[in-house]
Amino acid sequence: MRTALVVAILALNASAQTIQLQSGTFKVLGWKPDPAIRIEDLRAIFAIYTGGVDAPPVLGTYSVEMGALVFRPRFPLVPGVPYRAVLKLPGSSPVEALFKEPKRDLTASTRIEHVYPSADVLPGNALRLYVYFSAPMSRGEAWKRIHLIDENGKTDELSFLVAEELWDFDYRRLTVLFDPGRIKRGLVPNLELGPPVIDGKQYTFVIDREFLDANGLPLTAAFKKTFRGGLAERAPIDPKQWRLNSPKAGTFDTLDVEFPRPLDYALLQRCLKVAGVAGTVSIDHDETRWNFTPAQAWAPGEYKLMIDLALEDLAGNRIDRPFDVDTSQNRPDDLVANTISLPFQVIR
Repeated sequence: MRTALVVAILALNASAQTIQLQSGTFKVLGWKPDPAIRIEDLRAIFAIYTGGVDAPPVLGTYSVEMGALVFRPRFPLVPGVPYRAVLKLPGSSPVEALFKEPKRDLTASTRIEHVYPSADVLPGNALRLYVYFSAPMSRGEAWKRIHLIDENGKTDELSFLVAEELWDFDYRRLTVLFDPGRIKRGLVPNLELGPPVIDGKQYTFVIDREFLDANGLPLTAAFKKTFRGGLAERAPIDPKQWRLNSPKAGTFDTLDVEFPRPLDYALLQRCLKVAGVAGTVSIDHDETRWNFTPAQAWAPGEYKLMIDLALEDLAGNRIDRPFDVDTSQNRPDDLVANTISLPFQVIR
């Protein structure tokens, strides 16, 4: 097992605490933390940096293992980049150590696994796209590597909401938002520029190969998704229109829930549950079907499909709550409950 070399120790206190880096994990030796210590206190005591004094600390998780303080970075260490580990114990001089991961012969291996929505026709007021990568990606790359090109080959530089990059915890899913100001009717961007997606027009969503992963390497290939704009979808979601195909008792058959139009892929992962039943979820048919496989065979009886009201369709419409509310009409009353349910029965 390879251990990175400690390049320098800038300060030591009398207790001789030392910092090690092994297999991408930082460990503090010579100091036994209180088992009841809070994570917030650990962040203040021990941090890893890659830049100057004003640089934010590296993201990661803390733990106490075998009496030693351990820090695991969220992303793999970048070969050739110096990492400065700083230990600040109350009443003691700081302990600092510099590390550098040896450069490795790396080849590009990160690819784009999927882009959602899957359909090749998106509503004219589509709100977002999800880009799933096979490995963690770097930050600060998205808005110079992602483009929307119309059927005439022209890039719409103002189609997306260019702000802070919206990543999941592992930096493997990027959420790309169309500019809501161009989607909602009556707003200045919508009146002056129009919506980014127009019914009947063809578009290509492009991701450059030069988008760098967490190791600083480009993607294995560029990505293109061609789709056509459809009619805007402004109606709220209506679960009464869903079709539930109930499984049989004593089987591991899936509970299939079919929707009349595609729903948001990421929200479908967490907004639908079967009350009191553990299992796994899959989504197919261009996000118009949700499938639940139980961990144990179905028992006969009455069940409930629980629906979180945060669920949205491709245009951001929720249950009884359209995304784009016509100001000439009354807004629906606020819903009090966070969830609603649909009953179904499992019989022999």
